[in-house]
Amino acid sequence: MARYFTDEHEWIDVEGDTATVGITDYAQEQLGDIVFVELPEVGAVIDKGGDAAVVESVKAASDVYAPIGGEVMEANAALEDDPALVNTSPEEDGWFFKMTIGDKSEFEGLMDGKAYKSFVDGL
Repeated sequence: MARYFTDEHEWIDVEGDTATVGITDYAQEQLGDIVFVELPEVGAVIDKGGDAAVVESVKAASDVYAPIGGEVMEANAALEDDPALVNTSPEEDGWFFKMTIGDKSEFEGLMDGKAYKSFVDGL
């Protein structure tokens, strides 16, 4: 499975024709305690860079953008009952949604783990 990152601090795991999307550990640290997550509707078609979800913390609300375009196949219902999963497991159990991969060329410009670490270290 390949993992990519955006400069907006989303991660995307690619497995076959499916992608799982969430926010990075860095993003959740900046937001603080997550109190609410608004997830996309299953069946929604999202363009690359489009608003996909909203995450609210005690500090702020922030949009989560789609790293690539595609159709939402599943939303992480566990976040409705326990939005703090984004804090405790942002890059595993705290995933936001799964989507189809519309155009594989949209992965161009996304960062691998090493590039993302360099990007964050420079902030």
